[in-house]
Amino acid sequence: MQQLNDRRTMNGWALFDWANSAFALVITTAIFPPYFTGVIDDQFTVAGFEFSDSSWFTLTITLSYLIIALLSPLLSGIADAGGRRKSFLRFFTIMGGVSCLLLFFFNGMDTLWLGTIAFALGLIGFAGGLVFYNSFLPVIATPDRFDKLSARGFAMGYIGSVLLLVLNLLMVQQPTWFGLPAEGTLPVRLAFITVGLWWLVFAAIALARLPDDVRIKGTGLREMGRRGWQELNSVWLRVRASSNTLRFLAAFFAYSAGVQTVIFLASTFASKELGFETSELIIVVLILQIVAVGGAFLAASVSKRYGNRASLYFQLMIWFGICLAGYFVQGKTTFYFVAAAVGLVMGGIQSMSRSTYAKLIPTREDVTSYFSFYDVLEKIAIVLGTFIFAGLDLLTGSMRSSLLALSLFFALGMILLLRFRIPKE
Repeated sequence: MQQLNDRRTMNGWALFDWANSAFALVITTAIFPPYFTGVIDDQFTVAGFEFSDSSWFTLTITLSYLIIALLSPLLSGIADAGGRRKSFLRFFTIMGGVSCLLLFFFNGMDTLWLGTIAFALGLIGFAGGLVFYNSFLPVIATPDRFDKLSARGFAMGYIGSVLLLVLNLLMVQQPTWFGLPAEGTLPVRLAFITVGLWWLVFAAIALARLPDDVRIKGTGLREMGRRGWQELNSVWLRVRASSNTLRFLAAFFAYSAGVQTVIFLASTFASKELGFETSELIIVVLILQIVAVGGAFLAASVSKRYGNRASLYFQLMIWFGICLAGYFVQGKTTFYFVAAAVGLVMGGIQSMSRSTYAKLIPTREDVTSYFSFYDVLEKIAIVLGTFIFAGLDLLTGSMRSSLLALSLFFALGMILLLRFRIPKE
């Protein structure tokens, strides 16, 4: 039987966050989005349909998260069954890490399909692995350690990803220090290699410290998938019976479509609409990450004094302003302030949403199922937000109109929260 609160095991679990967070920061946010739109044609035709570079990138995210949303019940069932947790975590980790390595060979329209598929598989590997990573928490620690251990993983992920991003910034800005040519895309493509190796190597160390699988008879993939769907349906029936919880989740769905789409596409917007270079975008992302730390504390401070709903409203108003400012922004200097505003509310809105939802869960015995439902809802919101963004980008030829449309998601979120009340607040 697995020993709980073993220091070596818990450190290994936190180390996995150090490993995979590099993908979230370097690939999905800082370096790959502007590189993707920079090396392919502005407009091109596939199967008779016209696409812009940014709409193709956005639709890749949409399709990836649609696949993840459809897989989520199966993955949740596997995680809950507990028989193949480590095996599937290793599978999705290898998928994601190898996908990053393959991005090195993506260098233009001739390799568009390679770049698209590798990026999509990286997203699936990252999000799919998180289901199993999170499910290890109650297996290795007692409830009194959950908060502290979870925070340690978050901190290690933040520190590790920023350290690697700083290295990548030096590679891009000072390639000769590393014996690389000053011209061309090689430094950026080598950054993708560093992410893949970082992810695979540190994850291997983490996996070696996590408890081995204990196969459970009679729990095949079909049975575990059925169990996952049953859990989601059971939670939905209970949520539907609580009008207050339903109001919150409707608001959460609305503003999550806006939040996640902005986070995914901020770099692409800056690159395409404002002409930011890769090195400039890395600096923007670093500023954003630093401000995000203070933003999380600010959200918690507002919540402590005025309550969760007031904190959410405060942040949603800022998000609404960000979308409007993004529509009108013209210069790089102004965009730095917009990016700082995103950092201010990026982490806060997500952490406050999670803690608010936790207060609405009526039982402590079925928390995993409730958060599986929450997770699927967020993924579907990403699909909706990115799909609408891509569609408007294609129709209007500008990402600015898409950004303006996202402001409606935040406005809808605020409207839906009007009648929401948090118990005992």
